[in-house]
Amino acid sequence: MITDNGSYRPDATFSLRRIAAAMTERVNHKVHPVSLMHSHKIADVKTGGIPADSFEPFVLRMRKEGVHKFAVTPLFFGPSAAFAEYLPQRADAIREEHQWPELEVTIAPSVVNTADTDDTRIAEILRDNLVAKADAEGLEHAAVALCDHGAPRIKVTEVRNFLAEQLSKLVDTNRFHPVTACSMERREGEEYAYNEPLLENLVGSPGFTENVIISLLFFQPGRHAGAGGDIAEICEKAEEETSGAKTFMTDLVGSHPKLIDILVERFAQSYTGPPVSWETQALPGH
Repeated sequence: MITDNGSYRPDATFSLRRIAAAMTERVNHKVHPVSLMHSHKIADVKTGGIPADSFEPFVLRMRKEGVHKFAVTPLFFGPSAAFAEYLPQRADAIREEHQWPELEVTIAPSVVNTADTDDTRIAEILRDNLVAKADAEGLEHAAVALCDHGAPRIKVTEVRNFLAEQLSKLVDTNRFHPVTACSMERREGEEYAYNEPLLENLVGSPGFTENVIISLLFFQPGRHAGAGGDIAEICEKAEEETSGAKTFMTDLVGSHPKLIDILVERFAQSYTGPPVSWETQALPGH
């Protein structure tokens, strides 16, 4: 299965289904689009009459068909708590609650591996999206804000910073400068300060007072990166508060065809790791 965090918005389900279908064509194996949470609560009429799947309902349904082993390819940039902690925890809970000792769940590494500094493929996707937006808007000079959601795990933010550094080396600095990593939001407390700067504070700061392209470090549309979502609202407010500032958002990473190459590699890795559990958190490649 290809697994994202999940959303109540149908557009995210359609995006995950498109990615799963593209992977299925490449690996000659059915890849199921299954979110960790939320998506099964979307009304079927909003998802083309086909129910959206979330992890636990999907696993229990497949059990009735005699399936006991599940290989998960996470659609996450870094080792998010959602699949590095929540998923093993739920697998253990399902195993215990349903007296299903034969249940096995293996998980591939996240999309970005910061240990492999030679792999610039996600940064190349970000560059492509950046250039496409600048060309479409006729921008010759723009600052770049590489924006992710913001995370309670510093390992995820390290991925954001890793990609910002790679992106800054790939772009034409006469056209795109500076390239700065930022987050949409963060938790309160100094222990989460690593998410700074926040997008709302970056736009309007020195170097970000005119044309600013928001390079979206998001795979799919939803209430954050979708039309009329949180990032769009932040940008609208920032433009109102900063005279002369104009913001532009790139396409999402999940819409780029190069992403499938990476996911196909991760798909193969999803079969090779040991079964995970909350106790061992035996995730490969993190």
